[in-house]
Amino acid sequence: MTITVALPDAVRWHQAIRFRRAGSTPPPDAIARAVRFPNFHLHLAAPWTSAKPFGRRLLATTPRSDIAFDFVIAGTGYQVDLAKRPELAAFFDEILLWRDRFSLAADEQDDSLSAHPYLGSGHEFLEKEPGRAPYLRNIHVFNPAAFVSFGLPIGDVPSFKRDIRSVVARISRDLFLDDLPAHEARINGPIADDFEPALYASAVWRSPNTIAAE
Repeated sequence: MTITVALPDAVRWHQAIRFRRAGSTPPPDAIARAVRFPNFHLHLAAPWTSAKPFGRRLLATTPRSDIAFDFVIAGTGYQVDLAKRPELAAFFDEILLWRDRFSLAADEQDDSLSAHPYLGSGHEFLEKEPGRAPYLRNIHVFNPAAFVSFGLPIGDVPSFKRDIRSVVARISRDLFLDDLPAHEARINGPIADDFEPALYASAVWRSPNTIAAE
């Protein structure tokens, strides 16, 4: 089990907020490859405030200046909204979310993060109202929607070694417990012989007296 899921809600939420506000950066080797190109330029502190067509190009407005681009690649990040997932449409409102479970401090409000599901230690959905949707425990989340519950990115390569083990362990446990009556019947039932007595009959000790009597 990832240790972060055992931390208090306030600690996990604070880590999620800290990650979100700090943002993420590319690895150093990616930067090193990019700066080798003489036509590569990095504009610091220049977020786009608007964008509009500019002939066959795109004109972006930033606090520093307007910049025209021939091509644009938009990295928009992730949006966690269970209501928009067709595979969850029939029961998304039964799933416990962080906003249902945790009262947020005034300086740590975040509508996006509060919409993340509040997951169990095996990455499973939990019920908003216990007993109404017990099947949710059979749905495990191994993607960015698990971020707040674990305080770390989930679904990327580094998370495989760290988190897949706990997901597999929980699924294995649940499968065993769901079939427990069958396992109990198998364990407590008649014990079948592993082999016939004839296999060892010639080696069974017999006293000389018994042999003479025969």
